[in-house]
Amino acid sequence: MLYHLLYPLHSHFGIFNVFRYITFRCIYATITALILSFLLGPWLIKRLRIHQIGQAIRKDGPTSHLKKEGTPTMGGVLILASIIIPTLLWADLSNAYVWITLFVTASFGLLGFIDDYLKVRKRNSTGISARGKLSVQIMIALLTTLILMKTSGFPTTVVFPFFKHFSPDIGWGYLLLGILVIAGTSNAVNLTDGLDGLAIGPTMISSATYTLFAYLVGNIVISRYLHIPYVKGVGELSIFCGAMVGASMGFLWFNTYPAQVFMGDTGSLSLGGALGTVALITKQELLLVIVGGVFVMETVSVIMQVASFKLRRKRIFKMAPIHHHYELKGWAEPKIIVRFWIISILLGLIAISTLKIR
Repeated sequence: MLYHLLYPLHSHFGIFNVFRYITFRCIYATITALILSFLLGPWLIKRLRIHQIGQAIRKDGPTSHLKKEGTPTMGGVLILASIIIPTLLWADLSNAYVWITLFVTASFGLLGFIDDYLKVRKRNSTGISARGKLSVQIMIALLTTLILMKTSGFPTTVVFPFFKHFSPDIGWGYLLLGILVIAGTSNAVNLTDGLDGLAIGPTMISSATYTLFAYLVGNIVISRYLHIPYVKGVGELSIFCGAMVGASMGFLWFNTYPAQVFMGDTGSLSLGGALGTVALITKQELLLVIVGGVFVMETVSVIMQVASFKLRRKRIFKMAPIHHHYELKGWAEPKIIVRFWIISILLGLIAISTLKIR
């Protein structure tokens, strides 16, 4: 909105020429998201407490979590507002990729909101059924991937990290990849959201990494130099990713241990869906396995635990996802959280290094 209102004035007032630069708008989208979080956070937490919108704790989880019963949840509303508003303010709203990403973020956020609402209403940890939730996620991911494939200039090639000239075009197979990336990432972030600040930290780091990727992929000169696909208009997603970084930092202010508010499915499903969509649009789908390695690790630990118990009647971990395993081993919650953040930072750096290792 600000881009459309103020940039046209650059012909009369030179100072408004800064609005043409993606880097400038990305920085201020990040700052705007952070400020919005600080302004809206205390008010939202207060309203959630007044209306007794508290977290229901699973009875089969670690007993140490029972003391968190009643902590305000649905804090994902704060995250959504802090992403969507700055994006609308600072991005070029004529860009289709911006609207596609906002659509996925809002749709998954709505799904998570309904799930959280049902949990609060029933006063237990059961909301929408797992099958029902996954079905909706798949439908949104399918629609989104179809729209991308029909968007002019969007390739259905898949870039393999570490390989310079290996980018096969998988055609309609891209539909399956799109569903797997968007729905899979959404659920992976949701599984990771089990400790105070555990999910939002890696989300912030992943968003920052994809801010860089979006800028590089959208720049024809740099993308050719790095031998990565150039996708016209993708640079605008840097503004969206910047807003995600700012919103994540702002939410972490209130979600850090001991948490004043939880994001709930409203936040985790929407953040995961947004990351998956950005990974697709920037043509760095496979790199998401590295960038979001913490989310992958959490998901794989659940799959391994379930498979092992069904096949051998034995558990691999004391409890899954894996962060609960370390809790039951006696690790303090803040130690687990910070160490997972460190791993996420390391993985982000490795992912960025692949741009040169080809």
